[in-house]
Amino acid sequence: MNVATKLIESHLVSGEMTAGQEIGIRIDQTLAQDATGTMVMLEFAGLGIARVRTQLSAQYVDHNLLQVDWRNADDHLFLRSACEKFGVWYSKPGNGVSHPVHMQRFGVPGTSLLGSDSHTCAGGSLGMLAIGAGGLEIAMAMAGEPFHLEMPRIFGVRLVGELPDWVSAKDVILEMLRRHGVSGGVGTIIEYYGPGLACLSAMDRHVIANMGAELGATTTVFPSDAEVRDFLAAEGREHDWREITADAEDESIYDLHDELDLSTLEPLIALPSSPGNVVPVREVAGTEIYQVVIGSSANPGLRDFAIAAAIVKGQQTHDRVSFDVNPTSREILEQLARVGALADLIAAGARIHQAGCMGCIGMGQAPASGENSLRTVPRNFPGRSGVKEDRVFLCSPETAAASALTGVITDPRELAISYPRLDLPKNSTVNTSMLVPPRPVGTEVELRLGANIVSLPKFDALPDTLEGPVLLSVGDDVSTDEIVPAGSKILALRSNIPEIAKFTFTYVDETLYDRAMAIRDKTDWIVVGGRNYGQGSSREHAALAPRYLGLRAVLAESFARIHAQNLVNFGIVPLVFQNPKDRLDILQGDVLALPKIRAEIAAGRVGERREPDAGSLIHDAPPAELPCSGDRSDGRPAQRSPIERQANLRREIAPACWSATEPITIARWIAGMGVCTERSGAQRLEHKTALQFSGRIACTCVS
Repeated sequence: MNVATKLIESHLVSGEMTAGQEIGIRIDQTLAQDATGTMVMLEFAGLGIARVRTQLSAQYVDHNLLQVDWRNADDHLFLRSACEKFGVWYSKPGNGVSHPVHMQRFGVPGTSLLGSDSHTCAGGSLGMLAIGAGGLEIAMAMAGEPFHLEMPRIFGVRLVGELPDWVSAKDVILEMLRRHGVSGGVGTIIEYYGPGLACLSAMDRHVIANMGAELGATTTVFPSDAEVRDFLAAEGREHDWREITADAEDESIYDLHDELDLSTLEPLIALPSSPGNVVPVREVAGTEIYQVVIGSSANPGLRDFAIAAAIVKGQQTHDRVSFDVNPTSREILEQLARVGALADLIAAGARIHQAGCMGCIGMGQAPASGENSLRTVPRNFPGRSGVKEDRVFLCSPETAAASALTGVITDPRELAISYPRLDLPKNSTVNTSMLVPPRPVGTEVELRLGANIVSLPKFDALPDTLEGPVLLSVGDDVSTDEIVPAGSKILALRSNIPEIAKFTFTYVDETLYDRAMAIRDKTDWIVVGGRNYGQGSSREHAALAPRYLGLRAVLAESFARIHAQNLVNFGIVPLVFQNPKDRLDILQGDVLALPKIRAEIAAGRVGERREPDAGSLIHDAPPAELPCSGDRSDGRPAQRSPIERQANLRREIAPACWSATEPITIARWIAGMGVCTERSGAQRLEHKTALQFSGRIACTCVS
């Protein structure tokens, strides 16, 4: 048995471990960060449960750290009060990024972790079953309920050899992305094993596990071995270690398999604007850059900053380059100061920022428009930096530091220095003073609901038939950052759905908001997409904001797992084309009808391929006139209004043309009608999810 299967088996509460079948797993720990945490806390409050029922739940303030007005500060106070009220650990602003801090302080091999951040999978570096999900899923886990998902296939990756000089863990995951792309891990748990693990520390493994999210994987796992034991010992927590390894190092125990010879790797870089657009650094060497950013959950370890410091030591970065350094935790910042690396960075011209996500999600450090920015962050989706016309490259700390010195993209092997050999302290500088433990049971606490926390809109239930125009047709790999952008201006509105909805699809079609509001009170509307729709962040806002504007269904070739769950949770039906070519027949402005959709889902008939009745696919009927969104120049399907088309037909989509992405989950949602139901064999548990809390709607996914 492999590690991933062992972890699932030890937490299984329902279903069978057959790939593609729905299972339910027990959740030991939960994690939330502030960009998603306000929703999580409101949803948990709406459940009416006095205190969390997990072994441990933690709330981190690491995203919205720029306090340019009262909004973020008010929300931080709300999160602190919610932690006090519900028995949750609270990580103060400036303490660090959730994933490495959680790994340092709370990570335990063999436990399960569910987080409202897609990079929660980083916990797999310790041999945890760590999965990212939407906020409502986290709230339910905090209430003690199982997490339901399709049993993934296990994708074994055997590592052999040793990393050469100037190549590090970031290049390992970039090589995986070069081979498999941003959807190559969909529906899988990626498990690394083999003799090559010996040269990868626990923090190196964090880099690889973290960016498993960019492969679309459900999660990533590593064995809990001697390296994990050394890491926990350095953090003063060796007592939390337990060994977890596969029964045999044999590819036959995996559903899918690949092998990486680490000794053959070279410095790699992901070009704008996708983590999967990977090439060797040497192929783009000499390209002029404007900015370098080092830090983020994708390169969070002391080693990642220390190697950059050693490369730039005694030199000054190029005068054109802004050299930004974001320590990933207060602990790492203290360690950098103690070993002298912080002084080396400062002397080389580094701009030292507070411990947090910062530029990774566009919270400051915005690049100049159209200029090249090299970053050690996990994602470079269009506009994620906070600048619509950004050009962000993803690379290792070695490549980033070398390029900061020269002012152009530089293969670090070409520097006129020897590869630095680091002598770092064995033990960490443990500082837990900025982690606030839960208050004792029975403590009375009043939630501090600031003006920025606005009631969630009350949404109606799924109608018997859905019908409406296609307001938008998009291509492949549309990210949640393109649906609702990141950045300091927009993320500050995370608790105010009507306001954040104004930015829906801004980077794709600036006319969408006005066109949606013009018909919002008259009809529902639909989006048509390509493959891997909704990749990236776990933020529920990418479902909530379009739902507020009237979106009721998304037809796509395939969906990213977390976004599909979020769509369902807030009443948007995700449907998959059984024949991908059908997507090309649907243009913006077409009016689609999904007849009897409620009955089809409730009867569990979604996903069946049945021939439609004669003549049921297309019916003549002119739709309402819709304004044109204009031509596109980015390679996505053209957007054409009814006025521009010779014929515009009302298309009735019969059951043979579509299937549900997660039919069991959707069936639970629609069958409940006022409750969110979870089924385990003959048992059926019901939990209210549309409750009033202090006059504010906590969750309104059903009527």
